[in-house]
Parts: sequence; structure tokens; C-alpha cells
Amino acid sequence: MSEYFSLSECDVIGFDLDHTLCRYNLKETSRLIYESFAQYLVEHKGYDKDLLHLTPSTWDFRGVLEGNLVKLAEDGTVLRATHGSKNLSTDDIIKHYGPKREWKHFNSLNTSYTRSAKYYFYDNYFDLPGALLCARVVDMLNKRGAEITSDVWKDIVAAIDHNYNTSAFRAMCVSYLQVVYFGDSMRSDMFPASSFGKWETVMIVEEMEGEGVPRPVEKKGKFEDQGMKSPSALSNQWGSYFVDVQKNEGEETRRLTWCCQSIHTYSTMAIPSIEAIADLSLDFKFQRFSPDKPITTGYYPRPPDSLLKWEEN
Repeated sequence: MSEYFSLSECDVIGFDLDHTLCRYNLKETSRLIYESFAQYLVEHKGYDKDLLHLTPSTWDFRGVLEGNLVKLAEDGTVLRATHGSKNLSTDDIIKHYGPKREWKHFNSLNTSYTRSAKYYFYDNYFDLPGALLCARVVDMLNKRGAEITSDVWKDIVAAIDHNYNTSAFRAMCVSYLQVVYFGDSMRSDMFPASSFGKWETVMIVEEMEGEGVPRPVEKKGKFEDQGMKSPSALSNQWGSYFVDVQKNEGEETRRLTWCCQSIHTYSTMAIPSIEAIADLSLDFKFQRFSPDKPITTGYYPRPPDSLLKWEEN
């Protein structure tokens, strides 16, 4: 495989629509999605109306849900976790996941990128508000001393399924020569297109804009003045999307996140938006991700700050 990638070499160029060709105002969209999920739980499942009252939030909940919300390193080590919206301490994480902090479902998720009855994988901006909803439901039940049963997760998944009806990507993967597909979801875009179709893949990673990568000029959102932080901004609670610190017995080790490792494994390259490359010629040569190249290679127009610091160290 060549060191560089060019769109002019491809016979077919395909695009996902949502958050790829059609780029939304994340703050407004996230709030709308959250409210639609919460309204379903209140109206169809009998949940408390307090779920509908959403104050401006930092939208920091993104990861894997299996009772707790967890953020994973590239090998499945639990880097951070919450129970509801409450952060778990290092001691709590070790208590739940053992001294090695191993998430037991990692091998299954890492090879399939599918959801199961045992966990739910939040990986894109349409799903993200569901993680916030889960955290608020757990907070509500804990406050009342109510038991958190499997029915709770079934209700939340039902709310998501009520809003989205996705189809399998496998049926779409027609074998063409050097096809390239642009998308924003690892689960429904990058992994299946790369694994089943053997296509070139370009991942839209808006989190790059939260770490020093220039973003297109855009209008202020109507929630801007209410202190509502963009979901793509660097998270105060969860840290960087790409790199984090694992704390063990007073020692700190910098680790690549599983999300970052997945981008490098199943994407040809990563960009913050289509706008970032719209003015380039089709024969522009991009550096592709490669295990033989530095960890910062493959991001355009530049790597995220956290990966630049990683490389320096």
C-alpha cells in the first residue's frame, strides 16, 4: 500500500449524509435529540417529567454503557468511568473492573463494533445525547433509592430505536476497484466499509476542532450565550477523545484511547469536516495512517494537540 492517498485514484467516491455532507449545529441538534429521547421515555414508558428539564450542559458523556459509562484505552483498559453523572474514583474503578481495570466485553466489541444485550456503544453525535439521558436516569433512580434493572436499558434502547432505523452496511458493500467512503461513525461507516468492502475510508472527526485544528467560520448557535459547550469541544469530565492519563497507585501513564486506535485501524485518514479539504484538487496527496509511521500521521490539516504532545513525549 502506498504511503499517500489521493481521491483521483478512486473510481467511486461515496458520502455519508448526516454530520458528513450535511453538517449540523451540534449544540442545537444534541438538545433536540435528547428531548426526543426523553419525551419518548416520559410519554411511552412512564418516566418522571424531570427528564424533560434540561439545563445547558457540557455534553461530556460519550463512551460505552454497561451499567456504568466507561472510556477505554486501546487495549480495553478502563481509563475513566461514571455511575450516572458521578465520576468513579480510581479505587472505585479497580473495585468494579479489577486491578488491571479490564473491561470484560472489549474483545467482542473490538472485533465486531456491534451492540449487544450486555452493553451499548455510543460512537456518534446522534447517539451521544442518549448517553446523557442514561446518566440522568441513573441519577434519578439513585436519588429515589430505586433499583436499576435491565428494563431501564431496554427502555432507553427502545427510545433510540424509536428515532432511528438503521440498515446493515454489509448489504451495501459492493466490490469496486479503490472505492473511498466518507463518514463520521466508526460503527456504521468506517468499520464495515473497511472490513467488509475493503474500501478506502475517510473519517470525519469533529473532536479534532476541540484540539487546535482550525474550524470553518460558522454562525453562533442560539444556545451559545447560555454556556452550552459544543459536544466536539475538549471535555472537562472525560478528557481528550484521543489520549488520556491512566492513574494507578499514584502513577500516571499516558494512553491512547480505544476510539483513537480504532480511527488508525479502520480509516485511511481523518479530517474535522468536508470543508477542510473542499478547496483541494482531487490529485492532492494525503498521508495515510500506517503502523510504520508516527501516530500523528494521517490527520489533515494537522493532528490534534493531544497527539502532538504524545509524540513529543
